[in-house]
Amino acid sequence: MPEKDFEAKIRELEDQELFQRFVALGVVSVRPYENARISARRFAGWELRSQGGDGLGDLLDGKGELAALISRIGQDRFQECFLSGEGLSHEERACACEISAAEARQLGDLVNRLYIQETFNQRAEGSSAPLETFSVIAGIEIDHGIPVLGFFNREIWKGFYRIDESKRDQLLASLGQKEASRAQHLLSELDFAERRKSTLHRVLEFLLANQSEYLVSGDPERRCPLTQRAVASSLNIIPSVLNRLISNKSVQLPWSTQAPMKALMPSRKSLARDRVYDLAVALPDASDERLSDELRRLHGFQLSRRSIAQYRSELGLGDYLTRNGGFRS
Repeated sequence: MPEKDFEAKIRELEDQELFQRFVALGVVSVRPYENARISARRFAGWELRSQGGDGLGDLLDGKGELAALISRIGQDRFQECFLSGEGLSHEERACACEISAAEARQLGDLVNRLYIQETFNQRAEGSSAPLETFSVIAGIEIDHGIPVLGFFNREIWKGFYRIDESKRDQLLASLGQKEASRAQHLLSELDFAERRKSTLHRVLEFLLANQSEYLVSGDPERRCPLTQRAVASSLNIIPSVLNRLISNKSVQLPWSTQAPMKALMPSRKSLARDRVYDLAVALPDASDERLSDELRRLHGFQLSRRSIAQYRSELGLGDYLTRNGGFRS
């Protein structure tokens, strides 16, 4: 369920007269989350969409040109000109943000690749690959060198539900069968909502702790291998539940771009493949054997020439001879 739909669900539950009665009698209380902030920053009216991972590297690289450009412009101006400024030309955006027209075009292209207005979320005409829509949950900020969460949906994250079992049992015992059934149903819905919130909160805190070096530095090479299965095992969550929970969720990174939560859980294979790509582009004349040596020397990955060739094929880099104009040195 996207955050906006879940927020509406929370409002629906809490607007019920029965919920107000629970609170008045002390059956249900709302306690604030520890170390959870509410942030006013959000991409209002926009959600992140991704097709085949296009542009993901731009989002993850906190030291990249686009991240630095967004930081220079400022979050408010970026949202005003690129996320809310429908109909503005590249020149008008450049003038408002005090950047060049070429830089405005770069940011515009990123937005066009990765963001789309909510009113068009259900449209994917002309697409040969399925589009995923990611609902942003929170922003990650750096406070005295430590990543912290700032949630965007106050209604959801204002606190967690705590149910007093003794008072619950007393209340249910005092009600007639029909009213007790209604009360039990509402309590069950509150319990499910709280499980969703608390599990997501635990996962986010775990990711911040384990990817702290990357989030503080902005260097995607500082990401640690961290599979969904490893996260599920560490937090005692059923892997399939974790997969469903994060499948359409994204976070705002400290440099103001958004990325899917899955990007903070890269497998060792995906990290190795990313680094093979970077090396192959930086060293176009290098043989697969040299790429293997450089990967081991620079990043500590042990990959055979056969694995290098496989990754090249997956990345569309062509074989060694193709990269060298058809000649073997």
